[in-house]
Amino acid sequence: MENRERILKCALDLFYAKGYDAVGIQEICQMAGITKPTLYHYFGSKYGLLETVLKNGFDELFAPMDQVPDPQQGEDVEHMLYEFLSVLTDYAGANYKAYLFLMSLCYSPRENETYRAVQPYLSRIHARAVQIFEAASDRLGNMNGRQEQFAIGFLGLINHYLMMLGNQTSPDEGVHVPEDAKRGLLHQFLHGIYS
Repeated sequence: MENRERILKCALDLFYAKGYDAVGIQEICQMAGITKPTLYHYFGSKYGLLETVLKNGFDELFAPMDQVPDPQQGEDVEHMLYEFLSVLTDYAGANYKAYLFLMSLCYSPRENETYRAVQPYLSRIHARAVQIFEAASDRLGNMNGRQEQFAIGFLGLINHYLMMLGNQTSPDEGVHVPEDAKRGLLHQFLHGIYS
């Protein structure tokens, strides 16, 4: 494994296990078997390393997420939401440690550099969900301008489910969300507590 990839893997492992703020550059270097100048050569700083860890972890999510078509006139909204949910859960399952690390950074103070690093990824996922609800608003009678709220609720349900799966498996193994669980999540979202 090349130095750069080894540093990224060690950084993700440590950031996941201890949190970004609790991990020092020296600890990453020791785990990766490199010197500080080597780390700085590749990433410039600890923050540069964080940005690269996030970029490596999430840039591949956006192409399939953006390919989920918006529900057009006459198309099945439930199917489009299912496709979006599937892309997100499949990607999170295959990149589970990175996904949980991303989720942990969501709770960083807004002034913290970790939140600044993660915010573009969160915003892009959220914006895509909002677009889907906006495109379907003519067929969802109770939308009434609440596309943002629907997107937040939908993503919250998915993300909490994914985080709870971590209690059943090792993050190194990833998780698999079966089709019936995906359909169950979507049904719960669409029909609520009486479903």
